[in-house]
Amino acid sequence: MAWYSIDTWIVLVGMLAAVACALLGNFLVLRKMSMMGDAISHAVLPGLAIAFLITGARTSGVMFVGAALTGIWTAILTQWLSRLGKVDEGASMGIIFTTLFALGLLLIVQSADQVDLDASCVLYGAIELTPLDVVWRPRVFGHDWAVPRAFVVLASVCVLNLVFVSLLFKELRIASFDAELATSMGIHANWIHYMLMTLVAITTVAAFEAVGSIIVIAMLIVPAATAHLLTDRLHWMVWISALCAALAALLGHIAAIYLPGWLGFDPAVVETTSTAGMMAVMAGLLFALAFLLAPQHGIVAKKFRRGRAIVDTTSQS
Repeated sequence: MAWYSIDTWIVLVGMLAAVACALLGNFLVLRKMSMMGDAISHAVLPGLAIAFLITGARTSGVMFVGAALTGIWTAILTQWLSRLGKVDEGASMGIIFTTLFALGLLLIVQSADQVDLDASCVLYGAIELTPLDVVWRPRVFGHDWAVPRAFVVLASVCVLNLVFVSLLFKELRIASFDAELATSMGIHANWIHYMLMTLVAITTVAAFEAVGSIIVIAMLIVPAATAHLLTDRLHWMVWISALCAALAALLGHIAAIYLPGWLGFDPAVVETTSTAGMMAVMAGLLFALAFLLAPQHGIVAKKFRRGRAIVDTTSQS
């Protein structure tokens, strides 16, 4: 496999993970549930351990199902605790994901110590290794294309999220801004919520192995928050967030390759720079630019309007 094809697949996998997260992240931000991705990414651990205990296998499919079911269960428990227990939604997320995370650690230490759990992979994933896990070799224009498994999985999830957002856009918009109004209009707000949480769980688990928890959390929140600063129209917010997510993935991989060398770090450090971590950094930088320079909500624009208002008031007096 040529070096350029490896870099291409890394960027494509990163883009798909980022866009899949960003599509749903818009509605998490609007619902003030931004940390649900964080909760799910931590709570999948017992699902991994239980899947191994039941099947005795460490295959990706088994682990994915176990983690996805745990992620969905996390979203349901969080909502149940918040509504029936009268607990703040943020507190209920913290209670559920810390409890499940601790349970997962206990299960792994006591009974499933053969499950591979590396701290750096949990945080940053192994996106640089995804091109090596090939599941499909189509021949296109006379060339064999070694398609990585992560690309196939994340492309499927990305298409699923896009179809979900496109078909239920009106229902998602109304339910996100006012659940009671949605119910009065005949929209099943609870079903919309659980469908969204289920897709968040599936997306989080699908992206978790490739890019780790850091970029999953970042891409669920930061591109949507960036887009929210740039527009007040939801449909534009969705597209801008996807564009910001894809751009962060591309710039992140480029920065991981070249930025440490430009800053004068040792070449050995450059070799070990995390692409996923740098993608999250680039997403943060894009948010910082929007925070400063957004035409309507940016700090510079607000100061300019405030100064102009003072000048107008002074001239009138």
